[in-house]
Amino acid sequence: MIQTVVKRDGRIVGYNEEKIKAAIRKAMLQTEAGEDEGLIQRIADRIGARGRSQMSVEEIQDQVELELMKSPRKEVARCYINYRHNRSVARRAKTRDIFLEIINAKNNDITRENANMNADTPAGMMMKFASETTKPFVDDYILSEEVREAVRGNYLHIHDKDYYPTKSLTCVQHPLDSILNHGFVAGHGESRPAKRIETASIIACISMETAQNEMHGGQAIPAFDFYLAPFVRRTFIEELKVLEQVSNQDLSDMYDKPVDDYVVRELDFLQGRERLWQHAINRTACRVHQAMEAFIHNMNTIHSRGGNQVVFSSINYGTDTSAEGRCVIRELLNSTYEGVGNGATAIFPIQIWKKKRGVSYLPTDRNYDLYQLACKVTARRFFPNFVNLDATYNQHELWRADDPKRYVNEVATMGCRTRVFENRFGPKTSIGRGNISFSTINIVRLAIECMNIPDKQQRIDSFFARLDEMLDITARQLMERFDFQRTAMAKQFPLLMSQLWIGSEKLNPDDTIESVINQGTLGIGFIGLAECLIALVGKHHGESEEAQQLGVRIVTYMRDRVVEFSERYQHNFSVLATPAEGLSGKFTKRDRKDFGEIPGVTDKKYYTNSNHVPVYYHCSPKHKAEVEAPYHDLTRGGHIFYVEIDGDATHNPQAISDVVDLMDRYNMGYCSVNHNRNRCMACGYEDATDHLTECPKCGSHHIDKLQRITGYLVGTTERWNSGKLAELNDRVVHK
Repeated sequence: MIQTVVKRDGRIVGYNEEKIKAAIRKAMLQTEAGEDEGLIQRIADRIGARGRSQMSVEEIQDQVELELMKSPRKEVARCYINYRHNRSVARRAKTRDIFLEIINAKNNDITRENANMNADTPAGMMMKFASETTKPFVDDYILSEEVREAVRGNYLHIHDKDYYPTKSLTCVQHPLDSILNHGFVAGHGESRPAKRIETASIIACISMETAQNEMHGGQAIPAFDFYLAPFVRRTFIEELKVLEQVSNQDLSDMYDKPVDDYVVRELDFLQGRERLWQHAINRTACRVHQAMEAFIHNMNTIHSRGGNQVVFSSINYGTDTSAEGRCVIRELLNSTYEGVGNGATAIFPIQIWKKKRGVSYLPTDRNYDLYQLACKVTARRFFPNFVNLDATYNQHELWRADDPKRYVNEVATMGCRTRVFENRFGPKTSIGRGNISFSTINIVRLAIECMNIPDKQQRIDSFFARLDEMLDITARQLMERFDFQRTAMAKQFPLLMSQLWIGSEKLNPDDTIESVINQGTLGIGFIGLAECLIALVGKHHGESEEAQQLGVRIVTYMRDRVVEFSERYQHNFSVLATPAEGLSGKFTKRDRKDFGEIPGVTDKKYYTNSNHVPVYYHCSPKHKAEVEAPYHDLTRGGHIFYVEIDGDATHNPQAISDVVDLMDRYNMGYCSVNHNRNRCMACGYEDATDHLTECPKCGSHHIDKLQRITGYLVGTTERWNSGKLAELNDRVVHK
């Protein structure tokens, strides 16, 4: 006798014969003879009595077909079969519509979910086909019931859900020294150790490209300057050896002679060995410049993930004070300033300058000149962004200025904002670690559901109760995904789980990755603090001190619960100021449908990213910093402070350093600066002219704005989804 039924989405429910009877009745009503209640009941009785204790929906429907075929009403069987087919088609209709939109290269929020993916190409289409069919599979067969309901209810978003079945991890900071010094095996080929700067820069590209195909998030190099510096010296020695052959002199005494700086100088007034020395320096600096040009060019052209997307790459640098490290930094910045191709701004890698007092930030610091150059480059090219090593939570108790490997104790970040540093289960470092997975809570919806409570205190108390419940569900969801991910074998991630992740070198190919991935983090994100506060107290945190105090209280509560989860589950949980792209509009669209258009809350196409002051709110950079600063210490899974400046920043690098000063003054961890930059899509010409409609170089009217979408740039706003485009149009200058 049937007791329970397994539904198509995997849920198990009690058996209900009325559903069988209703389906047969619908089929009978389509025939001339009409319905026959006696036959309907007899078929239902036989199926219920003869079936197993648990059967699937499809198995039960198969039995209905057989019983109808054996009955005198075979025409009903034909109608029932047609009914089943039509229901099946209806269930697939949504997928069909999505596929047709992908096939026809429609510009919508599905095809523009990721602004750095070209979903119009064949490879991009294949990625979207796979993505849109995998997500329902995850919903129906992998997620637990409570998580599934939270997702369906628009309370929770699981990032990179389409990659869930692959067991892949989010991101990693590459220990590039291991790759450069020992080589690596990737796919069917292998790389030998690097010997010169050109090879080192190429291997750095290949390392990130290879790992990108094994992961669903970004790739970063935590100390680009330190890692490449030794190969500058080797290149210098190589140049000296060439000069030995040309001049027939022994220059071996110069191999280890200290170089103050690899700066190109004229040779006209130099003679003898001094001339040879400077010539070797000039040649080395030239080769480093070419290597950095090649690195940037490659990171903007090599593709990963089936050939439809450039590598989501970031590099951190700025604290190597050696002549060789400074040479890498200088030529990287110079190459970035020059641009790629016809002088276009490079989209990747996202470059991140490590600000550190005593190293680069003050005029007396060794790398202060390079910091000034970095501000000049940012004023034209948006990058580098700036991470603040002096923030109290970014400092490491073991950091020493005279430590040649001090970079191990420096925080590094992903360009989008993801931060990994603290570690309960290994060394406190960013290197060889990353985020395992993260999910975002829709705190706006939680607040909307409490809006009708008249008493303010009860309203806020009710919100916190709902938030508490969602935090518990989210932590359990992340643990469920972790338990799924940890069963993967090392051989599924050939590079990541052999040389990149901390401890992975000890794994055999058939070992699971469980023993090493606990070094990473599980992130709980949030979106729309501004709209959440408007729903609860009528104003956002940029315009009300009461709202600001409540906002800090909300995120502090999340931080405290995350600390509790870390103890309970024995994992590195963290709070992430979510870098929402497609999500910013996805949550809003559903909430507006369910609750209507609420002024200040659901009346736009997007929710404000994480804890930011709304983009439409007019305020000074100083006020924005004062409001957003407290949240950086609370969101150690990642955060960013950005400022929109007016006019042509190219001639105003001081505006960039002023923003970095704010970060230093208010103890913020990471910042970037947005400014106006037009780009001709026909010839690549760029300038900062307001309202440019015609390219002064080629006459094209295809002019786009180069803009930062979350923490990274996008080459064209044509790939932005509707929510982010609406946000872009609402952005105001902070002055």
